Amino acid sequence: MKQLSVLVVDDSAFMRKLIKDFLNEDPRITVLDTARNGEEAVTKIMQLKPDVVTMDVEMPVLNGIEAVKEIMKCYPVPIIMLSSTTKAGAENTILAMEAGALDFISKPSGAISLDLHKVKSELIEKVIAVSKMKIKLNKPMSKPSLRKHEKKVPNKNEIPKLVLIGTSTGGPRALQEVITKWPADFKAPVVIVQHMPPGFTESLANRLNSLSSVNVKEAEQDDVLTAGTAYIAPGGFHLRLIQKAGKTMVSLDKEPPVGGHRPAVNVLFESASKIKNIEKIAVILTGMGSDGTHGLIKLKESGEAVAIAEAEESCIVYGMPKSAVLTKKVDEVIHLHSIAAAIQNYL
Repeated sequence: MKQLSVLVVDDSAFMRKLIKDFLNEDPRITVLDTARNGEEAVTKIMQLKPDVVTMDVEMPVLNGIEAVKEIMKCYPVPIIMLSSTTKAGAENTILAMEAGALDFISKPSGAISLDLHKVKSELIEKVIAVSKMKIKLNKPMSKPSLRKHEKKVPNKNEIPKLVLIGTSTGGPRALQEVITKWPADFKAPVVIVQHMPPGFTESLANRLNSLSSVNVKEAEQDDVLTAGTAYIAPGGFHLRLIQKAGKTMVSLDKEPPVGGHRPAVNVLFESASKIKNIEKIAVILTGMGSDGTHGLIKLKESGEAVAIAEAEESCIVYGMPKSAVLTKKVDEVIHLHSIAAAIQNYL
């Protein structure tokens, strides 16, 4: 098997050496070169044509977000962002993924992480995984400020239907494609599990909220689900739905990861299968692995669920949707661009 070639981009010489050494330890990977900033990265990508790029988010001269935009224009290549878990780091990571980066890894202890060895295996796995992924060049979204005034106060009435979405790698851009197409008077609550570590889901929710007519928030304990609001499971917590006093509510917990994930799509879907007298529309978007498949079976067995899976042609990773489709429980397999409309049709 041909070795994967990688360009490592970071403004810290220490971090460049550490990342390079970690990657070179794996016989499947060779680091071609390193770059100190986004500008140097763009030049070296054009010269060396690497298979994968690891990119620091915060750099001088040309930062990670601007570098990703430039790379997507001149030589699209799979990019993994390395980010600190600060608020600014998380926000910028979401913007970099919106611009075209495929995945990210959070540095354990800030910009200069002496304990980077903690994410060494994750780094190697993701470099190998993204090398096989398709790069989707999204059209830019409309300016957030133009849509702010459209927000409506949620209606606390009983909810007849409920939208459930599960996604992983490639999810932030897929969610943006779906959620930003809905009107402010969207007729159901939406509950989302996106595989992400703590600190990043809040930034994702804020970003989607700024671009959408529906309200988008990071879910909180005891949130009462209301139509026209999307709730994103916070990183590090399972999100379960419960019924209390005639209301459907959010319950968060730190029980062990399920299938390696917390939050897990299976946990959300399985809890939703126990909610009575509400029809569920379950959607599985792009992502690695099979999270959501077991929960989808439970939902379908409850007799009150419609299942939609993203089509292979639009997925960055056709893992989770494929696993769901193989159960033969999926009602529709749809291209990402048509999923927002399909969900509305069911409402």
